[in-house]
Amino acid sequence: MGVRVALARQQGVTEELISEVKNYRESKILAPHEKAAIHFADVLAGDHLSGGKELFDELREHFSESEIIDLGVRMMAYVGYTRFLATMEVETFGGTCPLSGQPAEVPGSAAS
Repeated sequence: MGVRVALARQQGVTEELISEVKNYRESKILAPHEKAAIHFADVLAGDHLSGGKELFDELREHFSESEIIDLGVRMMAYVGYTRFLATMEVETFGGTCPLSGQPAEVPGSAAS
């Protein structure tokens, strides 16, 4: 979560808005279209097979078909990026990111 929050802060997202994301359904400051987008991201990042007609009906209330596809593609790129960082045990954003463990040998390199 650290990398995601750091990136949000870097892009100017307020602490108040960051704190609203966890309980987005009950939020008093998020707009309905923002809640729908967060719900979509929540499904894609978690139990992606739980998304169905109800999810897309909710999204269609706020977004066109092309916007839904664009949101999904962007979300999946971001989900993949953050999962990669978590796998590499990167806890900070910006600067150099030290990796744990030893680098893998590359076939055909001088080291192998």
